[in-house]
Amino acid sequence: MSSKILIVEDEANIRRMLQIALHSEGYQALEAESAFAAKQWLNSTAFSCILLDLGLPDEDGKSLVRFIRTLVDTPIIVISAREHEQEKIAALDAGANDYITKPFNVGELCARIRAATRNKKVVQVAEQLSDKLLTIDFAARLVTLNSEPVELTRKEYQVLEALARAPERVVTQTQLLCDIWGPTHAEDSHYLRIVISHLRRKLDCREFDHDHHYIHTEQAVGYRLKLL
Repeated sequence: MSSKILIVEDEANIRRMLQIALHSEGYQALEAESAFAAKQWLNSTAFSCILLDLGLPDEDGKSLVRFIRTLVDTPIIVISAREHEQEKIAALDAGANDYITKPFNVGELCARIRAATRNKKVVQVAEQLSDKLLTIDFAARLVTLNSEPVELTRKEYQVLEALARAPERVVTQTQLLCDIWGPTHAEDSHYLRIVISHLRRKLDCREFDHDHHYIHTEQAVGYRLKLL
């Protein structure tokens, strides 16, 4: 089976050129013209490598790199027209594995893909997260606590899933607001506080003789899901 590569690029002609070049090298290339489309692919498909442009129409590429790193450690190669050293450093610090500047040589890009994926095990998308009491089935969008179903609203599930995709790691308020409510709500933290309050109530473990709190606040930063 050929390795899958995700192309995250808003310019159709560049996506087409990469599609042809990667196909000739034996790769199966899938396309995303925006950060939103990329996230949709990442929720359902495991990739060997991600080629990512920083200048996306709906979100800065560095923010998307950070989001991807909460899900998987798949190699990310940034392809961008931004030549400044600080841009490269920022992209690599965000979690990218490599950086190549437009215009680029296709042969060099393919060599970098081979280097990035060499001896690299493809990370499969986790289908389920569970501990002694809590189970989150991502495929079925089902949450149970002590084997009993937990009824969640759409926003409550989206916030819980975002935290569960990065268990024990802090997910920032801004990231949650932008990813779930959209970039125009990046400052509307009261939306998030209400949902977090509802989740804490619905995931209360005290009736099961456990003094455990699943969702922890990192002051002025974000939230963390702590498993039991």
